[in-house]
Amino acid sequence: MTENFIDWLAMDNIGGAPGWAWLLFLAIVLGLLVLDLGVLHRGDRAMGLRDSLRASFLYVLVALLFGAWIWYEFGSDAGLRFLTGYVIEKSLSLDNIFVISLIFGYLAIPSALQHRVLFWGILGVLVMRALLIGAGTALVHEFAWLLPIFGLLLIAAAIRMLRNDESTPSHSQAHLLAALRRHLPVTETLHGRAFLVRLPDPRNAGRLRLYLTPPLLALILIESADALFALESVPAILAITPEPYLVYTSNIFAVLGLRALYFALAAMVTRLAYLKHALALILILVGGKILFQHFGGHVPPLFSLCVTLSLLAGGVLLSWRAERRGGGKLTRTEA
Repeated sequence: MTENFIDWLAMDNIGGAPGWAWLLFLAIVLGLLVLDLGVLHRGDRAMGLRDSLRASFLYVLVALLFGAWIWYEFGSDAGLRFLTGYVIEKSLSLDNIFVISLIFGYLAIPSALQHRVLFWGILGVLVMRALLIGAGTALVHEFAWLLPIFGLLLIAAAIRMLRNDESTPSHSQAHLLAALRRHLPVTETLHGRAFLVRLPDPRNAGRLRLYLTPPLLALILIESADALFALESVPAILAITPEPYLVYTSNIFAVLGLRALYFALAAMVTRLAYLKHALALILILVGGKILFQHFGGHVPPLFSLCVTLSLLAGGVLLSWRAERRGGGKLTRTEA
């Protein structure tokens, strides 16, 4: 078994990278998770703005250092593709933050428990994204004609993003929540930090029954929302590079910092009136790039990175100007 593991580490190409490179990435991810939960946030407490900004800076710094290592180890083109994928996924995660905020507010999850819910949500995302990216890259390699379909889907997602009113949880999430409450025993009140709790069964006196608590409902809704976001973000990164290693590492590094970024931006994201317009333009850019390259064109990775950053910065700047002109009353849904 040890010899097989050594042979795996020495393999030159496993999803676009040698085995030891995958092991290095997994070790960094595990180290960040242990540091976050085991050292920085051992107890259930609300994460303040200063702590969330520090944690966000740490995650971004580690991602940039990893990108610099990819640049050094695999070349400038691979480094640019990693950074572009990371920036796109990080940008799209801003919209995810708004949805998470709605879910927590709708289920009245206190801020002290939100970190715990998001931590387990991130663990689920690591597995889910691995499956989706593995399936997506396999399909693209096997059926190249699927890529322009991904491009059209991204453009359609951008149009849907501009049309949707995101002031309340989506219909799909509301239906899922109603189905969970209809078919499973759910308690309406919190029971400490527990996801599951045993309570007396009203239909069988003297017996206990396992109940879902609101934090577990929030976790299920967040995972379902991320699955929908992944259907947009994974094809977007596949448009940048089909290499599974670059796709997965850039995707996961962006998602890992989502929890800390949520606590830093949750209170401000509703005031970013033009954020969804910028994100929609980013999706249109990526979708258009897929179609352009399918018909023989070429878009340099540096150009994609610069335009993505410019669109995101433009959305934030316009939102800030609208906020100042409106005396702080403009909300995102009024845009």
